[in-house]
Amino acid sequence: TLGDVTDETLLDAMDKMDKAVEHVQSQFGTVRTGRAAPALVERLTAEYYGTQVPIQQMASISVPEARMLMVKPHDRNSLGAIERAIRDSDLGVSPNNDGVVIRLNFPPLTEDRRREYVKVVKTMSEDGRIAVRNIRRDARKTMEGAEKDGEISADELERAEKELEKITAEHVDRIDAAFGRKEAELLEV
Repeated sequence: TLGDVTDETLLDAMDKMDKAVEHVQSQFGTVRTGRAAPALVERLTAEYYGTQVPIQQMASISVPEARMLMVKPHDRNSLGAIERAIRDSDLGVSPNNDGVVIRLNFPPLTEDRRREYVKVVKTMSEDGRIAVRNIRRDARKTMEGAEKDGEISADELERAEKELEKITAEHVDRIDAAFGRKEAELLEV
């Protein structure tokens, strides 16, 4: 049927936009706020028997207090490598290692640091919005092509484009909402 092309295109666009939103949110997780979050260290990699391995695969990470992370390696031999990876990262915290676990104390962020991080997060969300709009552009091109080839009617194209606008707006709103939450977290003292 005629609607198949548009349905497929819209579903595909929606799927890609969902992924774009998720990507932005996972990026936000790497920007530190005043509180400790496992996402800050999970993606860091440490050397383990000659290979770079994500810390989340080498250790359990917990948050015993609002401003503290605890990293407990599954293999005690990897303690030094994990500590080094954290120290060399851009987290700006110095790890304390008691031979069993590594404790990370997150000092409150300075006003300047907060503002700097808000800018970083703003850029990430802008990149996300651009990604969503590019997906919209590609979907529109596909549907306009289908109309040109007589696969769908002009009415169908118009209906589908309205739907595409709605989907795009929803995803941009989700990015904006996530940005708002992250900004509030960054600015909370």
